Amino acid sequence: MHSPDLEIAASLPVPGCSLAEAERYTHWLATHHYENFHVVSRMLPRHLRRHFYNVYAYCRWADDLADEVGSTEQALEMLDWWEGELNLCYAGRPSHPVFVALAETIAEFDIPAQPFRDLLTAFRQDQTVHRYQTWEDLLAYCRYSANPVGRLVLYLCGYRDSVRQRLSDATCTALQLANFWQDVARDWEKGRLYIPIGALQRHGLAVADIEARVCDRRYVALMTELVARTRELFAEGWPLAASVDARLRVDIELFSRGGLAILDAIESMGYNTLAKRPSIGTLTRVLLFGRTLASRVRLALTPHRSSTPARERIAADPAAIDGRTTLDQSYAGCRSVARNAASNFYYAFYMLPRPKRDALCAIYAFMRLVDDVSDSTEGATGQLGELALKQAALSRWRALLDECIAGNTTGHTILPAFADAIKRYGIPSRYFHDLISGAEMDLQQTNYPTFEALQEYCYRVAGTVGLTCLHVFGFQDPHAPELAERLGIAFQLTNILRDIRPDLELGRIYLPAEDLARFGCGIQELKRGDITPPMRELLRFEAERAWTFYREGVQLISRLQADSRAALWALARIYSTLLHRIEERDFDVFSSRVRLSAAEKAQILFRARVGLWSEADVLEERDRNRRRLGGAFLGRRAS
Repeated sequence: MHSPDLEIAASLPVPGCSLAEAERYTHWLATHHYENFHVVSRMLPRHLRRHFYNVYAYCRWADDLADEVGSTEQALEMLDWWEGELNLCYAGRPSHPVFVALAETIAEFDIPAQPFRDLLTAFRQDQTVHRYQTWEDLLAYCRYSANPVGRLVLYLCGYRDSVRQRLSDATCTALQLANFWQDVARDWEKGRLYIPIGALQRHGLAVADIEARVCDRRYVALMTELVARTRELFAEGWPLAASVDARLRVDIELFSRGGLAILDAIESMGYNTLAKRPSIGTLTRVLLFGRTLASRVRLALTPHRSSTPARERIAADPAAIDGRTTLDQSYAGCRSVARNAASNFYYAFYMLPRPKRDALCAIYAFMRLVDDVSDSTEGATGQLGELALKQAALSRWRALLDECIAGNTTGHTILPAFADAIKRYGIPSRYFHDLISGAEMDLQQTNYPTFEALQEYCYRVAGTVGLTCLHVFGFQDPHAPELAERLGIAFQLTNILRDIRPDLELGRIYLPAEDLARFGCGIQELKRGDITPPMRELLRFEAERAWTFYREGVQLISRLQADSRAALWALARIYSTLLHRIEERDFDVFSSRVRLSAAEKAQILFRARVGLWSEADVLEERDRNRRRLGGAFLGRRAS
């Protein structure tokens, strides 16, 4: 049978062509056919690029044979023909140019035929199955349509172990799902719907609503759920990049970043994938590559004290250390969550010994994921479906916490490391339950009548952070927990002052109503961002309250184990300097977000790292008379 008349066959050499001609074609196909992100980046080792092109060409042809040749009967006939060509290739008699090139790749990397055949199973299924009843049914389809691609990539990279294959499966399934969610309208035009029918019904939708392109609160809530579940799969597979050779990490990580960028694009357009297909622009692709490369550079510059890193143990004997790898991979995932958040906490962690640093990354990852539930932007303001979904997600995290404490850590990729950290440092689980309660408050309460009510919220979302970190830092003084809680609240009060505008955009006002009334300030002034004299005095009053908590909380530094003091000094210095910066701007927190530059943070971290700090200079006392007009209202502030 001759090759069908497809667009991708325009430059196809004749059957039985030379290897050079065949590989010129696969290179052309991989670099000219549209994809949301490049098949291969320039960071991939040169000797592997042609093999990636060859595998891509096989997948591209199979996909187009299934979707571009016309009727179902013709598509199935073409897929049978393509499998026949695959059989000839494995029999040592490749004819089609794609298989002439692919034969070299198969032989060099000893790739089994099953992943190639699994892909054809998926393409055949597309011809006969156009609906999926449950999430499990859809994942079973992804096992054939997506996961084989990741396994082929692993073979090309020299990895054959089950640990990496599981991580790859999670990533590839997530990529496939991200494509489904962006292509709802396009797939429907082909008569296919990949949204599980059960999920549609759970949100009060029917197939007819998709056909009618109905994008209302129900559809937004549905897509929010699907995107959230897909993000969890990306998180589950994220440690894969850290487990491969350094030369391969950028490309492996780019796959995940590209998929996450699709989800970001879906969210940014209000989830309406029925009207428009989200796309990733050139600038976004450049930024993705830059962020990936930057994360790799940071990793390369990070001192690793372990004499045998997890990735080396896996490569040496994957079967022997499979059980331990679960913990190692989980810690790698937690480090990725903390690193990608790029928070002030993450940078301060590097003042700590590696075991403490890893434990805090695990704790931070748990807290970050919980916090993201309540802080994610709603598809439409006031949606009951969105609120219910977030409440359900927090309930799920609470259940996962209980299961984790009981010894079951299978619910999420971060949990093995998280369970290890809280056990190793004896952290009470009630702190994490209180943290989840704080996230629930953000869903149920948008303002606070008194500071007493606000302080309870600050304890839950920030005081608990100080208390959990305290156990990792190490302490003996019985007063240390109270000080840790006070310092955590000081950090939170600083964030509240800095983030008044973005919090308003989320419908939240953290300034106590009694304080607004005391200074004669109204909600409309906050929304307009008017820095009136009463507003300035209100913010000055709140800043002084924060300084009170700082002055009490920083006494904790001297009560910690010696190897943890520099880290806490750096954190206190960074956050209190933010408060100082707010004062320097005369409390204009509306025109732009107050922040420290990278150079300023680096200077603080350098001082902490080399020992150029003391407990006396965390908060520097200034002469009150040197303050601008009205400054006598305040006490000390950071330098």
